[in-house]
Amino acid sequence: MTSDTSSLRPAATVLLVRDCDTADDKLEVFMVVRHHQIDFASGALVFPGGKVDAADLNPELESHLPTNQTMDDPLLPFKIAAIREAFEESFILLARDRTTGQLVSSERLDKLAEHYRKDMQAGKIDILSMSIAEDLELATDLLAHYSHWLTPVFMPKRFDTHFFIAQAPEEQLAMHDGEESIDSVWIGPNDAIQAAKEDRYTIIFPTLMNLEYLDRYKSASDAISGSKATQTVTVLPELDINDEGKFLVIPAEADYSLTRRHLDPMMEAALSSK
Repeated sequence: MTSDTSSLRPAATVLLVRDCDTADDKLEVFMVVRHHQIDFASGALVFPGGKVDAADLNPELESHLPTNQTMDDPLLPFKIAAIREAFEESFILLARDRTTGQLVSSERLDKLAEHYRKDMQAGKIDILSMSIAEDLELATDLLAHYSHWLTPVFMPKRFDTHFFIAQAPEEQLAMHDGEESIDSVWIGPNDAIQAAKEDRYTIIFPTLMNLEYLDRYKSASDAISGSKATQTVTVLPELDINDEGKFLVIPAEADYSLTRRHLDPMMEAALSSK
């Protein structure tokens, strides 16, 4: 199959992580259950994220970015989208008060969410408008870019998705929005993978692979530093159909734990509908 790159929609996903200490995991990640009426990955357990908006490319954002963030960074709109989506979907805001230089407190975040979040989610305002009004610096420096996935060509909607990891601010309380997502959980990568095996959660192929990626790290800070040092390889899963069944195959250079996996039911349904 050939890839039609013109149909790809730019998107960003953020893995918000924090330390934990369980029998199976030393860090955990925030995940949400997508609403069953959402047309992509409905009902699945996913990381927060979504499409890059036109406003995420606004050059006026420059005055609300860290001094080491260049405007010619090709990942900048994806970073802005990751910060915005975390705020819209998870009530987490990776932003600093420009007066104090500190991340916004939980008390201030509550006020920001009440005043701006729903309008931003509805596209009535953009993240630049909030940053100007509230004198915020968007903390793109806290995002570690580590992965880049393209949706398989047989899927009805295709995304060009960049993955980031960020340590969740200690004072901020993540939660689902009750609209695009109907539930949320802090969960260790091994616990999530086991839950998928037991059919307690639906987890699609890219999410599973990135949960397995997280398992190599023993703390949230280790995941950030390790991801910053990772050489990103673009992953376009290819379909392999043989006597053993239907598989998705990814390049070994992407450095995941495996290079092929049986097609999951959600993707098989998409393939069958073509």
